[in-house]
Amino acid sequence: MSDCKLRAKNCGGCPLLGLDYAAQLKQKESAVRALLGKYGPVHPIRGMDVPYRYRNKVISTFAPAAGGKLTSGIYAARTHKVLPVESCLLEDEVLDKVLLAVRAAANRCRYQPYNEDRGTGLLRHCLLRRAVATGQVMVVLVTAQPVLPGAKNFVRYLLEEAETRGVPVTTVVQNYNPRQTSVVLGEAEKVLYGKGFILDTLCGKTYALSPRSFYQVNPVQTAVLYGLAVDAARLTGKETVLDAYCGIGTIGLTASGKAKQVVGVELNRDAVRDAIGNAKHNGVKNARFFAADATAWIQEAAEAGQRADVIFMDPPREGSTPRFLESVARMAPKRVVYVSCNPETMARDLALLTQKGYRAEGFVPVDLFPQTAHCEVVGALSRL
Repeated sequence: MSDCKLRAKNCGGCPLLGLDYAAQLKQKESAVRALLGKYGPVHPIRGMDVPYRYRNKVISTFAPAAGGKLTSGIYAARTHKVLPVESCLLEDEVLDKVLLAVRAAANRCRYQPYNEDRGTGLLRHCLLRRAVATGQVMVVLVTAQPVLPGAKNFVRYLLEEAETRGVPVTTVVQNYNPRQTSVVLGEAEKVLYGKGFILDTLCGKTYALSPRSFYQVNPVQTAVLYGLAVDAARLTGKETVLDAYCGIGTIGLTASGKAKQVVGVELNRDAVRDAIGNAKHNGVKNARFFAADATAWIQEAAEAGQRADVIFMDPPREGSTPRFLESVARMAPKRVVYVSCNPETMARDLALLTQKGYRAEGFVPVDLFPQTAHCEVVGALSRL
């Protein structure tokens, strides 16, 4: 199972695929140790039993195929040339089949792929999500024009093609993206079938996922990651918890049952709306969510004398900001739990936090993206 014919064609999706999985884990663990070991002990990396087929989200770009038909796939590394993909070792097998159904339905409708250079054609991308716990599947068709001609026929064909392949389609959404951009989704959306969202369960809570919701792509390892983060917080039920960069509220809601109250802060308004809905949906009464830049929000809160006993921070790849970390120090929580998707920016941020009176108790790397170079880390810090 450890090789794929797309690698020879310059697919950049799995740079570590040729490397034995135990060796991949060792490489990632030692990279984390080299970056973070001076701050505290780095514990053994948590790998997967089956390090394939873990992605619950797929983005596929449409391209022309022989005979006026269309196909779809992934950009070859460092190019804008689409490599057609029939099957991918990282993608959920159900989504592989759903994607073939989407292509078949699009070809039955005679839809044309969008041409970036000429600005012609209709279909740009297809985004698929599968909720592993419930089996629900979302199809998002990204179009370059506001109207999808024969949309009802497309839905009918898609459901037929999916049934032929023995896979479900729960909801279909058209997303309109007219801009010259490599960003996949545009702002405007229209639900063509179903409710426009799917439900998934993670760490005992249920989440509604809409097309733009940020949600980790590896459900098995996300449960490991969030479990480690909540354990690292050592909650007793008396704490006020701040969940910074909270997304749709996953870490804060996972922690809510063990905390007195949870406050989540997130810049993306769609995500905050989802987080509020997710709290309601799960009957969580002790969580509040704010749409704001985490740095600006925590700075104002710290200046106003607001306190948090524990801060969870899960910043984007570029890490946190000095202003954010200074405000954390002003709030003086007993514990900070740092979840990082980029150990290099985490090391930079730790240099500042340790100057401000925090000590790292230890780090656990988690392999969320087998066959790729990425590694997540959970770090626990306590105030001296």
